[in-house]
Amino acid sequence: MVCFVLGLVLAAVPVRAYERRTPVVEAIEKAGPAVVNIRTEQIVKRRSSPLFGFGDSLFEDFFRDFAPPRAYRTQSLGSGVLIDPRGFVLTNAHVIEQASKVFVAVPGQPRELEAKIVGSDPRLDLAVVRIQADRDFPFLQPGHSDDLLLGETVIAIGNPLGLGHSVTTGVLSAASRRIPLPDGGVAHFIQSDALINPGNSGGPLLNINGELIGINTAIARQAQGIGFSIPIDMARRVAADLIGHGRRRPVWLGVMPGAVNEALVRSRGVGGVLVTGVESKSPAKKAGLQVADVILSVDGEVVESPAELQMLLSSYTPESRIKLDVLRGRRKLSVEVTLASPPQGYGLDYLDRTFGFTVSDGAQGVEVAEVTPGGPAEGIGLEPGDRVAEIAGQKLEKTRDLEQYLQRHLGEVPQKFLFVRGNRGYYVELP
Repeated sequence: MVCFVLGLVLAAVPVRAYERRTPVVEAIEKAGPAVVNIRTEQIVKRRSSPLFGFGDSLFEDFFRDFAPPRAYRTQSLGSGVLIDPRGFVLTNAHVIEQASKVFVAVPGQPRELEAKIVGSDPRLDLAVVRIQADRDFPFLQPGHSDDLLLGETVIAIGNPLGLGHSVTTGVLSAASRRIPLPDGGVAHFIQSDALINPGNSGGPLLNINGELIGINTAIARQAQGIGFSIPIDMARRVAADLIGHGRRRPVWLGVMPGAVNEALVRSRGVGGVLVTGVESKSPAKKAGLQVADVILSVDGEVVESPAELQMLLSSYTPESRIKLDVLRGRRKLSVEVTLASPPQGYGLDYLDRTFGFTVSDGAQGVEVAEVTPGGPAEGIGLEPGDRVAEIAGQKLEKTRDLEQYLQRHLGEVPQKFLFVRGNRGYYVELP
């Protein structure tokens, strides 16, 4: 009876707040003030039909062509994290995609602040927006993602459905998970089971110390509880370029990448990128890279294809110093390379050397200017004046579109082009 009464007395004694202060609580207190809600507005113009009740009928399609376009305002929600006291917010590119207006809600502030888009990199899915006020903002200094531990506790914070801070915890499953992308590239993500709800995109992934280690970007819907985040080491480089230059500057290594043979893959268990050419006066040439070298990794990140190499390089900036692990014959060595900006017109020069034609901007878009004698383009009968409408499914409006694509996909051959002559289009793979 005495034990029973004593148990009731002990149960009635509340657990003091300081006894409930776990590392997770402290991490959220540290990072929470810097996590923001992002609301965007898009103006969408559509043609509406004067006919109702016919569904997708022939009549509706006919009248829609004559109806004036109407403007509709749509909204979407996302998250972001303040990384600078001056009001720079790091988020996902898809959160602010096609936004006509961006608004940011800072914790503790009575109203939203309109934000200016500083720059974005859709391929790496990162963007920076800026809010301004007459004071400094709370911010979260980017940490590091090169020392992550499998199984360590991670915390995701975001604003799903605009409900304010929502917190999920989990463990880290992979520090660098390789995920194929629709355009043929390969991205490297942090994988965890911290739930990333709709609206959490762009929010921070924290370690148990409340340090920013990633930017939440996606959840694998086909697999329960698997979330992906962009490593902060990559995001930090991209953000610095966007803040400093308003755009992502391309980088130049100066090697022509190619696929390794299957025998090497079988012998090592993983592939690599074969160096099939080294440009004169390039960073690769200065660092001593040679034809037939096999690039195994970039700053410790394994690369297995030209597309993956180009994707990793695109997260760096000119003047970045990187370490390449290289296989030369039977010997492994490490090579340090200082990246540079590509020479003026490098992408279009590569077009001529690899595919055998040059281009110019014409009235209808990108047009073939000259066809190189004996080149792949001459072999298929390409002629000056033909229009280059697409490459690999990407529509081309200006020569810079083609040059930017080629700089991202050096060494990836063949490429599928859509050439238009008169009113006929032809899909051709070159070379």
